[in-house]
Amino acid sequence: MSVTTSTPPALSIGPIALDAPVVLAPMAGITNTAFRRLCREYGAGLYVSEMITTRALVERTPETMRLISHHESETPRSVQLYGVDPAIVEQAVGILVDEDRADHIDLNFGCPVPKVTRRGGGSALPWKRDLFAAIVQRAVRRAGDIPVTVKMRKGIDDEHLTYLDAGRIAEDAGVAAVALHGRTAAQHYSGTADWDAIATLKQHVTSVPVLGNGDIWQAEDALRMVEHTGVDGVVVGRGCLGRPWLFGDLAAAFAGSGERHRPSLGEVADAFRRHAELLVEFFGEEDRACRDIRKHVAWYFKGYPIGGDARRSLAAVGSLAELDDLLGALDRAVPYDAAGIEGQRGRAGGARTPALPDGWLDSPELSPAQRAALIEDESDTRGG
Repeated sequence: MSVTTSTPPALSIGPIALDAPVVLAPMAGITNTAFRRLCREYGAGLYVSEMITTRALVERTPETMRLISHHESETPRSVQLYGVDPAIVEQAVGILVDEDRADHIDLNFGCPVPKVTRRGGGSALPWKRDLFAAIVQRAVRRAGDIPVTVKMRKGIDDEHLTYLDAGRIAEDAGVAAVALHGRTAAQHYSGTADWDAIATLKQHVTSVPVLGNGDIWQAEDALRMVEHTGVDGVVVGRGCLGRPWLFGDLAAAFAGSGERHRPSLGEVADAFRRHAELLVEFFGEEDRACRDIRKHVAWYFKGYPIGGDARRSLAAVGSLAELDDLLGALDRAVPYDAAGIEGQRGRAGGARTPALPDGWLDSPELSPAQRAALIEDESDTRGG
């Protein structure tokens, strides 16, 4: 099947020219080097790390230093940073640049998780325009020739939208691109992504690429987003869970090809085994890798009739040898069934009132007390 649409030209993020206008969205506990490497084996694009806390990077906590590591095959190397203190963000950027640890830096202003937003971070932060501007400006300046991008949401809720002001501020600060997830923090991952808002941002930000994120479950969705919004590229998150070959489909789609990967159960099993193998290399511990791969079982085998007992056994696997036995018992010839496999992945949840610092919505400017509280909160040194 071929799809005719107006696809974007090759995407460049600063000096980085991408083979496909596709970016892997950072996902906590998912987009480690093992998963990034697996996705690269199937397709092209820019593959971003898990979210890294800037204070933890500045403090060089062991877990954070491991999370920012890249395999030698990963080029370009992309790291996403999260922070609420402009000085600490600047120091973290300096570490990545001075120690040659990244070719691209993304700033997170889109995370809707309560433990982040209640500190004024993630999708809550752009509401404070002065703080947002300070972080982006100092990051871009310290990064020098390394391109810095911004990923954000529409705003906190429908009454407190921030994406147009934030897009203008980021553009003026010299970012290399702006990405918008078409939901508010209040929506979390519920409902439908607002592609009209993405189109509006594209019209508003004109000197740097604008990327769209939200509800891209298959390659045709990416083509539709580009057609609807005019964006320069797409950011893919939950749609690739258990489907690393989606990046191959996306590359084919943007190249004008109708070829799509429709794996049999045997091919899915092979990808799952490869993922586990890469996790062993990443963690350096087979037991830990097997514990980590368990959460991917439902995503990889969604829509395939493997039976409840097999699913439960895979979700409790303790070694690669055990995994091989379980995968070997599957019927590799079971074909791809689009009706059961395609569509939404990951938990959507429901809308919720965002957790915010006291008085956060009283003004779009930081009060002295809020500024002091944010800096104090940066004492949390947990990475990721």
